[in-house]
Amino acid sequence: MGRGSRSSDAEAAAEADDLRLDRWIWFARFQRSREACADLVRAGRVRLNGRRVQKPGAAVAPGDILTLALPGRTIVIEVLALAGRRGDANDAARLYRPVETP
Repeated sequence: MGRGSRSSDAEAAAEADDLRLDRWIWFARFQRSREACADLVRAGRVRLNGRRVQKPGAAVAPGDILTLALPGRTIVIEVLALAGRRGDANDAARLYRPVETP
């Protein structure tokens, strides 16, 4: 796979309507490795639009609400955008917004 192919893959992912849940969590920098993201999902510690998800390949799209039970805290966020690659912290912060919980 050449260098040009990699960038076109990233662009295609950024233009897609949805993305694998474990990849999105990793791109948004909630865990240090993609495997840790997949483990978080498999352990049932992620809810997608209020439903527990245990498949890392579940599709996430802009507008979805995620609840992540992370060590020491639980956060609720709205997915604002998808990414084609894992960027820096500023890029990650643009992918979601915190949701106020009652």
